[in-house]
Amino acid sequence: MLCSVNDRTRRRTWFGCAALIALALVGAGCTPPPAEGEIEFSPEVFVETIGTGDVEDRIVCTGTLRSPETSSLRADTAGALAIGSDSAGRRLAEGSRVEAGQVIAEITGEEVRLAARTDATRERYETSKRDYDSTRSLHADGLVSDAELASAEANVAEARVELERSRLTETRSKLTTPISGVIISLARDDRGRPLPNGQLVAQGQVVAEIAPTSRLIADVDVVGPDVARITPGLTARVRHHAWDDERFTGRVSRLAPTLDPTTRTLRAEVTVNNGGGKLRPGMFVEATVVAERREGVVVAPRQAVTERQGRKVVFVIRGQRVEKREIALGLGDDEIVEVRSGLEAGERVVIRGLETLTDNNKVNVSGD
Repeated sequence: MLCSVNDRTRRRTWFGCAALIALALVGAGCTPPPAEGEIEFSPEVFVETIGTGDVEDRIVCTGTLRSPETSSLRADTAGALAIGSDSAGRRLAEGSRVEAGQVIAEITGEEVRLAARTDATRERYETSKRDYDSTRSLHADGLVSDAELASAEANVAEARVELERSRLTETRSKLTTPISGVIISLARDDRGRPLPNGQLVAQGQVVAEIAPTSRLIADVDVVGPDVARITPGLTARVRHHAWDDERFTGRVSRLAPTLDPTTRTLRAEVTVNNGGGKLRPGMFVEATVVAERREGVVVAPRQAVTERQGRKVVFVIRGQRVEKREIALGLGDDEIVEVRSGLEAGERVVIRGLETLTDNNKVNVSGD
């Protein structure tokens, strides 16, 4: 078959184009990739501005509240029980607030009246005193002997002692509180059941217990290195889960002279202010003792601090990059920490996204 000149020309053109395309493809496959590092990854980070604040060195411990003192009122004589009343005439009850010198209860009945004999002993004393005065006058005139005067003097002394004993017995039938506080226990039998008025009580039976509650004592246990940090006089904050957002102020008042031989803990007494009466003896509380406090110092978020090669560092924002900065830390808690050197107030540090950062790393600051 014969081809025309035009056909041969078209074929040469097609083969030439195909060859050029093949060479181009081969060349494209041999072209080297871009040099590494030309595209820099910028991780997303979150930052916070460094400021100043107050920091504390805290000792956290737990313990149980109790009253600083308790007065137990016992029946000195057997008899029938009569519970006292408050200023409004209401019968006293557990939880009632009483003042020092207030009568809480009285033991009445024939046993008490017979034991007191106050009227009879008073009459005897007055009679013996009149006899003594008369005998002394006669002795001055020489009408009675020294022996008779001494006998009259002995009689009046004996009558005075008997009168005082009767008065004491009568006074003891009235159970009077020596301290102000709250009645924490009142007229209960051995099974804990309340006793009504008129119930017979035995001599020596506990009728009432009074304790002040405006200040309570938290007995807390201090462990480990905290034993060396706690001293009397340190301030404290006490918390109970019933009032989780409220803190009751207190102070370390006393340390035990020895450690508990079983738990190896040191018992500390924390005096707690309870003016509002919310806290009660027997409550289990958490006490935070402030071993040291510094105010107005440079502080950083705890989450901004990381460790690289055994050193504490932060990443400070410098334009679009970060600078790894070694810092020295001081006091702090789980949220903030004092920065003694390495940072200034007003600088911005990375708080999230710092896990893979390196010095001079380019970053994308979120929120800016």
